[in-house]
Amino acid sequence: MTKTILIIGSGFSALAASCYLAQQGNHVTIYEKNDTIGGRARQFKKDGFTFDMGPSWYWMPDVFERFFHDFNKKTSDYYELIKLNPAYRVYFGVEDFISICDNLEAIKSTFEAIESGSAKKLENFINQAKSNYDIAIKDLVYRPGVSPLELITPQTTLKLNQFFSTVSRDIRKNFTNERLIQILEFPVLFLGAKPTKTPSFYNFMNYADFGLGTWHPKTGMFDVVRGIEKLAVELGVKIKTNAQIEKIVVKNKTAAGIIVNGNFVEADIVVSGADYHHTETLLDKTFRTYTEEYWNSRVFAPSSLLFFVGLNKKIENISHHALFFDVDFNQHAVDIYDNPKWPDAPLFYANFPSKTDETAAPSGMESAFFLIPLAPGIEDNETLREEYFEKIITRFEKLTQQEIKKNIIFKRSFCKNDFVEDYNAYKGNAYGMANTLLQTAFLRPKLKSKKVKNLYFTGQLTVPGPGVPPALISGKLVAALIHKSIRPKKDEITI
Repeated sequence: MTKTILIIGSGFSALAASCYLAQQGNHVTIYEKNDTIGGRARQFKKDGFTFDMGPSWYWMPDVFERFFHDFNKKTSDYYELIKLNPAYRVYFGVEDFISICDNLEAIKSTFEAIESGSAKKLENFINQAKSNYDIAIKDLVYRPGVSPLELITPQTTLKLNQFFSTVSRDIRKNFTNERLIQILEFPVLFLGAKPTKTPSFYNFMNYADFGLGTWHPKTGMFDVVRGIEKLAVELGVKIKTNAQIEKIVVKNKTAAGIIVNGNFVEADIVVSGADYHHTETLLDKTFRTYTEEYWNSRVFAPSSLLFFVGLNKKIENISHHALFFDVDFNQHAVDIYDNPKWPDAPLFYANFPSKTDETAAPSGMESAFFLIPLAPGIEDNETLREEYFEKIITRFEKLTQQEIKKNIIFKRSFCKNDFVEDYNAYKGNAYGMANTLLQTAFLRPKLKSKKVKNLYFTGQLTVPGPGVPPALISGKLVAALIHKSIRPKKDEITI
């Protein structure tokens, strides 16, 4: 039975959901409030420079391949990938950095040179991480978070103790060098939580890092957005931008459509890939599943202060991805999660896409992206933004032994207020809800509304969680739930 399905938002989860729903034979239309698609993965261009505005790490390539394979396609049908070597570089001081290579054997050698005996420990640690990856990413995350029983499998029962230890504790049992510890703790930051609060089962992120490597779509992450958009259009999806959603209309406790730019558009089913909290504000209070008290009690992943910078020269002593851990790693985490405030000495991340992609900047120039993780919901103003830009650029110049301030042609900042304005992000969060033990799987906000029939959700605030690969999976999960609700049992598809 063909249904008319309207999707709010055009981020990765919404785009993925649109493809699956159209493949099922439904009439699908995406409505995006901004003038371009992609959500947080939009693209920004200025004066010959090109920037990905959000996600810039391409990890878990198998998840992307699995997505396109569901449509008898390959990623190479839509974009080209480059494996980065080094994958990234971590700076701890002046001329003091560790480069992470593109293969585990080289990384083991790097570890061994720093801490005797750590190569073998790393091999064992990554083998464990791979085992967890095979359970989590190839199975568990493709379950819809309906029941706690989804987590109970022969494989997970053998790893039950890993849900009650933490990533930080397990890493510190094996390694003593603080620099190596920080490198191993870093990947779980993609899950939006402190390593000391993240179940050790999530060390599968270390396999995603060291085992599968860091990749870069040839001209940036927006290549992936364009690729999925092309697939969606091939499947018959319609996409409308500059479409402000003002209300989700409910009749007889059933989603009946949406009001877009003042006009009512009828639907059989409504799916929101927009911020979950914001989406519920589009409903009358009686139809909202989660209260303001609920949202305020959740642990949210950080917001971010971003800078998109154009430089009129090439930068030296730097890699495509660079992490700056020359200050107290733990104190910055405290300033995000425990005592939310602007950090006195922030860690930061820098990305120079023009190191890999010559189209990202004019000849002889460099495009630079800087990111400082911040607590969601804190004060945001231009004075603070400028103060922190000065802090990190001064440190960048010192750590990489070069001047760049005088070579800045332009810069654009993007912070908490912009996340609220552009994405309706709750408290201006950048990465959704953290994957802590009490916010995992069935303990996350549900894909299906409990109060409104035919209303569904997808994205980083629901199952399975934050990150681009989980967003693709979330789109598949919600499409499967919808398929199950509108098809006879004999036609149900498996995930």
